[in-house]
Amino acid sequence: MRMSKLVGRRIKEAPKDAKTASHVFLIRGGYIRPVSAGIYSLLPTGHRICAKIERIIREEMNAIEGQEVTMPVVLPRELWEESGRYGSVGDELLRFKDRNGKDMLLAMTHEEAVVHLARTEVNSYKQLPAMLYQIQTKYRDEARPRAGLIRVREFKMKDAYSFHADQKSLDEYYLRALHAYERIFRRCGMKDVACIESNPGMMGGNESHEFMAIADCGEDTIFMSPDGSYKANREVAASAVKFHKSEALPLEKVATPGKKTIEEVAGFLGQKMENTGKAVFYRTKDGQLVFAMVRGDFEVNESKLKRLLKLDDLAFADDKLIRSCGAEPGYASPMNLDPKKVKIIVDRSAAESSNLTVGANEPDHHIKNFNFDRDMPAGTTVADISCAREGDPCPVTGQPLLMKRGIEVGNIFKLGTKYSSSMKCEFLDSNGKKQTMIMGCYGIGVGRTMAAVLEQCNDQFGPIWPISISPFDLHLCALNPNQEGVGAKADEIYESMLTAGIDTVYDDRGEKAGFMFNDADLVGVPFRIIISPKTLAQGKVEFKRRGEKDISLLDIAGLVGTISKIIAEEKKKFE
Repeated sequence: MRMSKLVGRRIKEAPKDAKTASHVFLIRGGYIRPVSAGIYSLLPTGHRICAKIERIIREEMNAIEGQEVTMPVVLPRELWEESGRYGSVGDELLRFKDRNGKDMLLAMTHEEAVVHLARTEVNSYKQLPAMLYQIQTKYRDEARPRAGLIRVREFKMKDAYSFHADQKSLDEYYLRALHAYERIFRRCGMKDVACIESNPGMMGGNESHEFMAIADCGEDTIFMSPDGSYKANREVAASAVKFHKSEALPLEKVATPGKKTIEEVAGFLGQKMENTGKAVFYRTKDGQLVFAMVRGDFEVNESKLKRLLKLDDLAFADDKLIRSCGAEPGYASPMNLDPKKVKIIVDRSAAESSNLTVGANEPDHHIKNFNFDRDMPAGTTVADISCAREGDPCPVTGQPLLMKRGIEVGNIFKLGTKYSSSMKCEFLDSNGKKQTMIMGCYGIGVGRTMAAVLEQCNDQFGPIWPISISPFDLHLCALNPNQEGVGAKADEIYESMLTAGIDTVYDDRGEKAGFMFNDADLVGVPFRIIISPKTLAQGKVEFKRRGEKDISLLDIAGLVGTISKIIAEEKKKFE
């Protein structure tokens, strides 16, 4: 490709709304262009990178016996009603009516569509296990798209779905998919990817893992042990904090005028936050009141709480609902509450601590020396509903937990029968009896993968693309092409590289060196050769690796063979 013909301008200044390296350089380098909030066009270089990512994904999915299909982006309401998700998913699901007044939607995920497909085509245990996958456009009506391709509304995704006759088969295939994902991200050139335990969320199922590209701009919080043996998303991360019981002291009511927050109460009474109990009230969709209690120095983990309650959604309760169970907003505790009017769930941080200061359920007063065993109403549930904290002991190794940020680039779920049961996706077993298929689900965001690689592979000048997904293998720059035959020799080198199968971008524009090299940095190709009157006189070209300062001279004679060998050796690193 000649730079004079390459569509996609390089831009000197970063866009005002771009805060992350990937957003800045994908715009500046001419890879993507915004069309609307969270909706982008891919320009030729961006398309080339995504096509290479897709090729790697296809190779690894085919290697674990995946069969590629294409399912529609537009789906009828009826399919999502079969699974029960049409009414449970919020505004992120874009619903509309077609010209005949029929309710339709733009698919944000394809569980329903693939189950519909499988139940028509797979009917015997002899056909199982089977895995179908696609690389397809999705639409999720994000309320707050951000960071370029990291959180968008329209995106391309690889989603795969496996069907099994029994749990053992799913468990075995799940591991195969997990290892395939590890290979995909390694081959794409990600430097630091963590496979972590995660919350299945709206997808459902009993077990799930996320693949997180470690990056400071990531919107997910990850906890891990220093040796990496424990890794979990904040939504499910646990710790092994030990709490100590002491002799229970008598209850004592104290006045705390106007002191509602944990910080205010602890400061007013001269206590540490760890000597207090924190109360948080929630309301379920059906109006049930839930009271969650943690020790004052912890935070309620709403993802853990929702998973415990088997709910997709919780909202903060209003004061009227809180008072309906006998509690007082700002001064609440579980003491003397009616368990018929409120579901009480206590984190072990509060249940296993002693003599906590909690609300007195009356304005401007608290109770000192609350003890779970003595003072908690009957019927209370004790569970892990608190957020892990940096420095807490790891539940596996006991080492202090590290907290990092990550970009979710892939996820895998053991869906079980969540969709196949409600949608009657069945097969005949060896005895001729109908059984429900057991499912797994495996997703990778293509554009987000490109952005995540860029977050890990860049310098102050632009991307440093791994050769496995780089838009080109080689960047050829001709300095002063109108002088001393430089242009003619550069043309000759360019054609010889293409003939040898070396994907080359050729800067034939005759721009000044600084301008040309700045553009080359933004294109980010791993290898660069530069021909100029000075080097041509020596029968040589300059050779430079992107991201390195050192420059060496290569003979023009035999240049194609030399470059072919360098590129082949580099590509081996990503096989």
